[in-house]
Amino acid sequence: MATSRVARIPPIQCLLTFEALARLRSVTQASEELCVTPSAVSHRVRQLEQIIGLKLFGRADFSLTTEGSEYLAHVREGLAILERFPSAQPAPGKRKLRLAVTPTFARAILIPRLRQFTEAYPEIDLTLQVSIPLLDVVAEDADMMIRFGAGRYADVEHVCLTRDEVTPLASPAFVREHGPFEHAEDLEGVPLLRSALEPWRTWFQAQKLDWPEPLEGSQFNDVGLMCDGAAAGMGVGLIRLKLAAPWLDNGALVRLGTGAAFSQSVPSPHAHYLCWRTGTMDRWECAAFAAWLKNAVV
Repeated sequence: MATSRVARIPPIQCLLTFEALARLRSVTQASEELCVTPSAVSHRVRQLEQIIGLKLFGRADFSLTTEGSEYLAHVREGLAILERFPSAQPAPGKRKLRLAVTPTFARAILIPRLRQFTEAYPEIDLTLQVSIPLLDVVAEDADMMIRFGAGRYADVEHVCLTRDEVTPLASPAFVREHGPFEHAEDLEGVPLLRSALEPWRTWFQAQKLDWPEPLEGSQFNDVGLMCDGAAAGMGVGLIRLKLAAPWLDNGALVRLGTGAAFSQSVPSPHAHYLCWRTGTMDRWECAAFAAWLKNAVV
């Protein structure tokens, strides 16, 4: 008899998803809050309905059935008890969380905000490990990963953290020496720094320039190194503004001019994504970090 009852206890992630969807009445908002895909939300609710043998939602607007309303009250009561439990009997030691992160994102975006997380969650020990964005190379034992790309990752679950815009940047001395820059065509013959992470064709097309991708010029596989190269006067880099914030703030990099081509930015086709393997979000420390990070980088 005891075995039968245990078998009917739903997975905690299903209960959390049901509560979030009942409260928010939106698959999209529930997926963002839980840091899972919309399809995962739908799958968990269907799984829960199959386990308990009840129809929880009645219509497409996610209004609850009578049984769903009654069950929600029990779920919330149970979750409230679980939330109070750690304060009564704290688990010994700290929870460990290993994050693989691209270098410039770590330096420009994550590290300046990370103290907020460590102060809010002193019970979590966070280990940062470097990943290589071009090759999606990450440490095998990382719990979560920050990747930069188009977001089509079939091997992991993921959520978009932040999108960015690109614009040509250079050192003030370089702009004085090679300027003035008023029109996009003024870049003809100017040394352009290259990176497969941010091809120039994105900016060329936005400026209606029928120019091929540069085949010459210093090349970098890390945005931070390209920022350092541009700040050293090596040429003009097409750089994402959020990642370039430290160099822009201290004046090491500047926009090339005030003309429309250089004062306006172009959306990058890529973005930063937080990625994890299925089941990772069942761990409290991972779900807490994901929720914090998504809010912190807005």
